[in-house]
Amino acid sequence: MSTDVRPAEAAPEQADAPAAPGVWVTFKEAPRAVKTVLAGVLVNRLSGFLHVFLVLFLTAEGYSKGHTVIALGVYGGGAVVGSLAGGTLADRLGIRGATVLSMSSTAVLTASLLYLPDFTLLLAAIALVSLGAQLFRPASATLLAEQTDGDRQIMIFAMYRFGLNVGATAAPLLGYALYNAGGQTYTLLFWGEAALALGYALVARATLPARSRVRSGPVKEAAPTAATGGYGAVLRDRRYVLYLVAAFFHSAVYMQYLSTLPLSLKDAHIALFWYTFAVALNGFIVIAFELLVTKVSQRWPLKITIGLGFALVGAGVACYGLPIGAAAVVIGTLVWSLGEILGGPAVFAYPAGAGPEALRSRYIGSFQFTFGLGSALGPMAGTWLFLQFGGLVWPLVGACSLLATLFGLIAVRTRPAAAA
Repeated sequence: MSTDVRPAEAAPEQADAPAAPGVWVTFKEAPRAVKTVLAGVLVNRLSGFLHVFLVLFLTAEGYSKGHTVIALGVYGGGAVVGSLAGGTLADRLGIRGATVLSMSSTAVLTASLLYLPDFTLLLAAIALVSLGAQLFRPASATLLAEQTDGDRQIMIFAMYRFGLNVGATAAPLLGYALYNAGGQTYTLLFWGEAALALGYALVARATLPARSRVRSGPVKEAAPTAATGGYGAVLRDRRYVLYLVAAFFHSAVYMQYLSTLPLSLKDAHIALFWYTFAVALNGFIVIAFELLVTKVSQRWPLKITIGLGFALVGAGVACYGLPIGAAAVVIGTLVWSLGEILGGPAVFAYPAGAGPEALRSRYIGSFQFTFGLGSALGPMAGTWLFLQFGGLVWPLVGACSLLATLFGLIAVRTRPAAAA
């Protein structure tokens, strides 16, 4: 089975290659473990009520706004650390062990939040539940890469993102339903999240393979030579480190629609409707069109797909600075949403084939850590820039995407032709 994340780039002898596999064919022919992971991603994201209702829960318990800010920061920090630790656990415990530990710990810790009397203990549990919820992601992505042929990996990662997006969209609605069903208390909501996480842990224990499969084959060009060097070996891969820098800038720019955009619209006296419309528009575009676009884009060279994704996200966010009122919100959202559906699956799939197979989970974990770090720091940086420079924030963050595009084009390696 090929270890590349995509077929060969524009080789003349491959002009008559068969068409890229579609969504249904890819899913139907996927191994059972892959289907379990794709379903688990949806369940995990669908049960992610905590970050949505955390502030409301804490204020209902009588904690101050300052306490809630601290708790949100701790939750975000736990998620970032969890992505990095997940890569190590996937190697040491195996894919099944890391997933079961992630989901079972999330179940126990989520339920415990209802019964901790002290804020310090509550804060520790929030950090651990956030960390635990992220541990399974590097293991899941590693399994998807191992169990899927190279010409189907980008489509599989598009399905992975589809599950994330559908789950993230539906989670607040499901959480609100449980909140009301529980008499507008958080008991049923948190126990419901715990039950979903525990259910997936049991399914993962029964269906996922215990260990990664490391196949023999030629060493990739410019990849680290130490197969067991951990994250140190990843950092010695300078081209991949450059890709991580590009991913950091990209995620920081991408998150501006959640932080800087509402502040900018309020300052410009643009109705709140346009912000909610922009968020809903992005969600609709990603869920409705990403898989269809990926069916075409998975055949493109990775440099082109990733570069276009980075560039369009930056261009769309920069459009928010245009002096055309609410039209800038709609145009900008359409542009960067196109960049997201075009580049997102390739951006997430590339780390799985960027280095030696023995270090695959570390490459994936380092990417998810960097992407999460950019997502956490980006809103703070964007807000600070807006307070300092006003509307100039949009061309400034657009310039960050320009850097991400340049770094990405340099960093992404050309893959050798896949074996016939």
